[in-house]
Amino acid sequence: MSHTTALHGSAKEDILESLYDQFTVDDQCLFKITQTFLSEISDGLSSYGRPMAMIPTFVKGVPDGSETGTFLALDLGGTNLRVCEVTLLGDKTFSLRQQKYKVSEALKTGEVTTLFDYLADSVDAFLTDTPSGGHDSHVSHAEEDSPYVPLALTFSFPVEQSALDSGVLLTWTKGFSAKNAIGKDVVKLLQDAFDRKHIHVKCVALVNDTVGALLSRAYTSGGCILGAIFGTGTNGAYVEEVSKITKLGQNPVAAGGEMIVNTEWGAFNNSRSALPTTPYDNKLDRESINPRFQAFEKFISGMYLGEIARNVILSLIDAAPKPVLFGGRSSALLNKQWGLDSAVLSEIEEAWEGLGRFSAPEQGSPEAQKEEKLRRIQGVLAQRLELSPPDISLEDADIVRKVCNVLGTRAARMSGTAVAAILVHTGRARLWDHGEQSSAGLKDEGKRIGVGVDGSLVEFYPNFQTKLRASLRALVGPEVESRVDIGMAKDGSGVGAALCALVAQRQNQANHINGAYGHDPEDIKVTPSTEVAYITSLSR
Repeated sequence: MSHTTALHGSAKEDILESLYDQFTVDDQCLFKITQTFLSEISDGLSSYGRPMAMIPTFVKGVPDGSETGTFLALDLGGTNLRVCEVTLLGDKTFSLRQQKYKVSEALKTGEVTTLFDYLADSVDAFLTDTPSGGHDSHVSHAEEDSPYVPLALTFSFPVEQSALDSGVLLTWTKGFSAKNAIGKDVVKLLQDAFDRKHIHVKCVALVNDTVGALLSRAYTSGGCILGAIFGTGTNGAYVEEVSKITKLGQNPVAAGGEMIVNTEWGAFNNSRSALPTTPYDNKLDRESINPRFQAFEKFISGMYLGEIARNVILSLIDAAPKPVLFGGRSSALLNKQWGLDSAVLSEIEEAWEGLGRFSAPEQGSPEAQKEEKLRRIQGVLAQRLELSPPDISLEDADIVRKVCNVLGTRAARMSGTAVAAILVHTGRARLWDHGEQSSAGLKDEGKRIGVGVDGSLVEFYPNFQTKLRASLRALVGPEVESRVDIGMAKDGSGVGAALCALVAQRQNQANHINGAYGHDPEDIKVTPSTEVAYITSLSR
C-alpha cells in the first residue's frame, strides 16, 4: 500500500497552517461547488448514464400524515438487514415492530443469489418467529391460492428504476460487491428468492433510503420537499416537476404532475473539477474499492472521514525534519487502512465540547478548562488509537482535535451545497450575493420548506447541522435559510418504505379497477378507509 508523502517544513506552525488551509472551504469554493451541482442536476434529468444519475422513482406525490395501513418493509443498506412491520395510524404517528439480522462479509461478497436467499429467509423468520395481529405466522408458507403479504424493499444502493416495483442495480457501494448483481433487477432477485422458498410475500415497491427519509418526514411533519442522508454514505431525493425529467421521453408517467427523484449525489463531480481535493483525498480514492467514483461521498460521509483523518495523522507522525505528532510513534491501528473509525472524530469533538459522557460543569480558569478538555482527548487517543499514554502530549491532543474539527467542518459545509442546490433548482431560493435579498417570485415564498434528514453524522456528530446551516445561509441567504425546517426523518427506511408500499397498492388497486371497468387510473379516488380494507384483505 502506498503512503502519503510525509510533510516537510522548517517550523511546526508552518506545517500545521498549510495543512489546515488545504481543508478549509471558503464561501467562494462553496458557490463554485453549488453552481456545478446545478449543472449536473440538469444533465442527469435530461440524459441517462450520467454520474449523478437523477433517477426517477415513479413515486408521485408525498403523504400528509393521514395515511393508514399495515405493511412489511425490508431494509438492506449496510452491516445489518432489518425486517419491519409498520402500522400507519393516520394521525402523523406510526407503530413499528422490527428485527435485525447480521449481513456477513461472505454474504456481501459472495453470489448475489445467496445474499437474496438470506433476505428471503430473514423475512420468513420474522413472520414465523414474531407474528402479530397484522400478519399471521402461517402466511409466509400459505397455500398456492392464498393472497400474498405486501412488502417494500429499502435498497440503499444506486438503482435505475423503470417502475415503482422494478430497478436495475448500477453499482455496489458501502463495501458490498456481491457477484452477478450489476445490471440485474433487484426486485426480481428478491421475488425469485421468495418464490423458490414458497414464501407468500410480494415485493410491491423498491425504495431508496433517501426517498424513505423524504416520505417519512412528510408523513410525520405534514410536508417535505427533500430527504437527505448524511451518515455512512450520503444521498438526497427531492420532489421534482415531471416536465423537467426530460429523459423520460414518451413514458406515459411523464404526462405531468410531480415525482420524487433520487439524485445519487454521492457521485456528484466524479471529475473533481469543483471539489477541493487534497493529496489525502486522492490517496483515499486511489486505494478505495471504487476509485474515481462516489467523489462527493468520499469528502463528506462517515465511511471515509476516519480514513482521511488517519492519513493526515500519519503524515504528521512522519513529518520531517522532526515529527509533529506523538514523537514520531504510530500504532498498528493507525498503520492499518480503514483502521480509524469516523466515530473517533465525533468522540474527540464531544470531549472538547463537553458533550455526552464527557459532560460536566466547567470549573476553574479558561486555561484550566482547556487543559481538562485536552486531558479528556488524551484519554480518547490512548484508548481509540491504541497509543501509549506517555507518547501523547497535551499539544498532540490539541493538534489532533484541530485536525478532526477542520475535517468535520469541511464535511458539514460541503453538505450544505447539496441542500442549497436543490432549493435553487426547484425555485425556492436564489444563490445569494450578500446584497439585498428578496424572496419575491420564489416557490413557497414566505412558507416553511421541509427537509428530512437521517444518518449518523447529522444526528450525532457535534455541531454538524449547525455548520451545515451556516453553509446554507451563506449560499441562499438568511431569509430562505430561516424558513428551511430541517428535521430528523423518523425511521425513513421503514416508515418511508411502508408509505411506498401503500402507493403501490393504490396503483395496483386502481389498475385492477381500470381493467375491470375501463376507467383511467388517474380518475380512481381511493379513500383511506377503502385502502385499509383492501390491505387488510390482502394480509389475511
